[in-house]
Amino acid sequence: MNEFKLNFQDIETAFADKSNSELKEKYRLFKMMSSPFLVGIGTSITNFAFAIGLPISGLIKATMFEQFCGGETIEECEKTINKLGSSHIGTILDYSVEGKSSEEDFERAKEETILNLKRAKGDENIPFAVFKVTGIAPFGTLEKVSAGQELPEKNQAKWEAAKRRVNEICEFAHSIEQPIFIDAEETWIQNAIDELATEMMEKFNREKAIVYNTIQLYRHDRLTYLKKSHTEAKAKGYILAEKLVRGAYMEKERARAEEFGYPSPIQPDKAATDRDYNLAVEYCLENVETIAFVAGTHNELSTQTLAQKMHEKGIAPNHPHVFFSQLFGMSDNLSYVLAKNDYNVSKYVPYGPVKDAIPYLTRRANENTSVMGQVSRELNLIDK
Repeated sequence: MNEFKLNFQDIETAFADKSNSELKEKYRLFKMMSSPFLVGIGTSITNFAFAIGLPISGLIKATMFEQFCGGETIEECEKTINKLGSSHIGTILDYSVEGKSSEEDFERAKEETILNLKRAKGDENIPFAVFKVTGIAPFGTLEKVSAGQELPEKNQAKWEAAKRRVNEICEFAHSIEQPIFIDAEETWIQNAIDELATEMMEKFNREKAIVYNTIQLYRHDRLTYLKKSHTEAKAKGYILAEKLVRGAYMEKERARAEEFGYPSPIQPDKAATDRDYNLAVEYCLENVETIAFVAGTHNELSTQTLAQKMHEKGIAPNHPHVFFSQLFGMSDNLSYVLAKNDYNVSKYVPYGPVKDAIPYLTRRANENTSVMGQVSRELNLIDK
């Protein structure tokens, strides 16, 4: 077998489009995020400052926001779209407003997602659009549906409105042949999200993968769910489309399971998560004609393994059913090296008002602090 390995330590490629000042700012931010204490204090101060109306948006925008977000509007993201595109990396515009509760806010988020799709149409630099169901539906209603509870009339109306919005988004995506992701969220609302995503895939993925659900493999039941979903898709004659990620709500999930006294839905340890993630990727690759998938990962070994298996199986790097994806501002060594070697790769680029992006930025800071080695890898590469 031919030796095959991508060089993810190729810093010349990874940072080719970064200036010295950009690298120094990136280094300062990741250095700060290497301290759980500083992250905790910074998060608390930021939330408090916004709560009492202190004018700190400018400071946040010039630091964390600029590192991990594309701008406050689609127009402000154009520079990032073009910069990534010049290195053959796609942009996934992610309207990062969450935690809203009014029907007006939900309609606004739906319209913004449709604007995203319109901007993406026909532009190879924007291979996917994305939305969170909690951006267009009430959390409480999703919780009741997920638990299989009978809905009171008021919640039933909200659920019907949510289903209508999801259908409008996916129907429009289908009409312009623009793929769209439905993000995964907390386990106690995920059943409702899975139900919506499955219905949309069955409806719109007949000829081409348009609607993608998201599977978080730090859940111990998700590998089984992937295989069951594939069996169902084959039986009903549509293409299963999935974004595979490790997951983003671990601390919250474990805390809630402990509080309410049910078994944690999270894997017992990182090794189990890594095992299921790699098995899920392998399963999708083995069924690449009937499953379209996106490997959303910052894990170098997972990325290397997928590229190697594609090589071994003779699957072209730019096969339309295989994509890699990383978050904007992180793991540039993976994204840029993959792109240089002709793999399909994209960056999640969140945007939206600075204040509304705080939950997203907080997750990034906490994730970088808690994920073993993530910050040190970023710092070591910048040091080089």
